Amino acid sequence: MSQTGNKTAPVSLVNQRKYLVIAGVVLGIIAIIYGCIQAFSRDTNNSANTIAAAATNDSTEKVKTAAKPTIFDTADFKQRLLANANGDSTGRWPVTTEYPLAGAVFPFNRVVAFYGNLYSTRMGILGELPRQQMLKKLKEEVAVWQAADPSTPVTPALHYIAVTAQGDPGKNGKYRLRMPFHQIDSVLSMAKEINALVFIDVQVGLSTLKEEIPQFEQYLKMPNVHLGIDPEFSMKGGEKPGKVIGTFDAADVNYTSDYLAELVKANNIPPKILVVHRFTQRMVTNYKQIKTQPEVQIVMDMDGWGYPGKKMTTYKEFISKEPVQFTGFKLFYKNDLRDNSRMMTPQEVLKQKPQPLYIQYQ
Repeated sequence: MSQTGNKTAPVSLVNQRKYLVIAGVVLGIIAIIYGCIQAFSRDTNNSANTIAAAATNDSTEKVKTAAKPTIFDTADFKQRLLANANGDSTGRWPVTTEYPLAGAVFPFNRVVAFYGNLYSTRMGILGELPRQQMLKKLKEEVAVWQAADPSTPVTPALHYIAVTAQGDPGKNGKYRLRMPFHQIDSVLSMAKEINALVFIDVQVGLSTLKEEIPQFEQYLKMPNVHLGIDPEFSMKGGEKPGKVIGTFDAADVNYTSDYLAELVKANNIPPKILVVHRFTQRMVTNYKQIKTQPEVQIVMDMDGWGYPGKKMTTYKEFISKEPVQFTGFKLFYKNDLRDNSRMMTPQEVLKQKPQPLYIQYQ
C-alpha cells in the first residue's frame, strides 16, 4: 500500500501542478482578454467622444462660418452716402433704403469696369485689346480714379455682354445670341489676375429676362459675379433691335432683383449688384415702383455718349432726377470723341450730384 501510495502520490502532484498551470494560463488569458476588452472599450469611447467632439466643433465652425458676417459699419455707411450725395439740395439724395447685407460693395467702394464682348473689337474695350494690354489699361484707369477720390477705394471689374442683341432673328426668332460659357470662363480667368469683379450683361432682344437670366445661375451664384440688364435692346413691341430704343418696366427690374436676392439668400453670399443701363426717359418706366432690398444693390447707369454737356444733362434728367439707389456713368473711348469732342475726366464726373459709384468704359 505504501509503495503503491508512494508511486501514486507523485503522479497526483504532477497532475495538480498541471491543472494549476493550465488554470493559471486560462486565468491569464482571461485577464488579458478582459484587459483588451476594457482597453478597446476605453479607446472606442475615447474615439467616439473625439469624433463627436470633432463633429460638434466642425458643426460649430460651420455655423460660425455661415453666420459670421463681415463687420458692417452703419455709421460709415451713412457718412459715405451723405458724402456721395455731393451736396445735393433737392432732397432726392441720398436715397433712404434698408441697410444692405454685410459685404456690400456700395457705397464703400467705387467700381471701374471695362465693357465689351470677346468676339467683337467694336463692342467695347474688353474685346478690343489683347488680354494683358487690356488688364494693364484697366489697372491704370483704376489708379486714375483712386487719385481723383482717395477717400473711396476703387475696385476693377470686367463687364461682359453674355447675351447680345442681333440684327437677324436667328433660329429661335428672338434676335439675340447667347455667348458660350467658355467665354465667360475666360473673363473670370482674366478677372482673377487682378482681383476684379465680373458683370454678366444681358441684351434680351425679343426674348425676356425670365428666359435669359436663369441661364447664368451657375455664375451668378459666385460671390464676385454680378449682373447688368440693357433696356435699349428689350424690344417689347416686337421691333428689330437697333431700329428703336427698347424699354424695361419697374416690373422687369423687380423680377431681376428678386431673382438675385433669392440666390444671395440660398447661397449665403454678399449682395449682388444690378446695373440697369439708361439714357432716355422711356428706357425705364415706373421707376418709383422699383423696390430695393438688402440682398441687391441697384445702379442706374447713364449709358449715353456724346460731348460732356450732353452727357451731364442726360445724367441729370434721367438718373439724378429719378433716384432708385446708386448711380453709374459710362465713358466711351471712341463715341465720346465724335464731332471733335472729348472724354470727360474723373474730376468732371465726380462733380455730379450724386457722384457715380459705378464707372464703365466702353
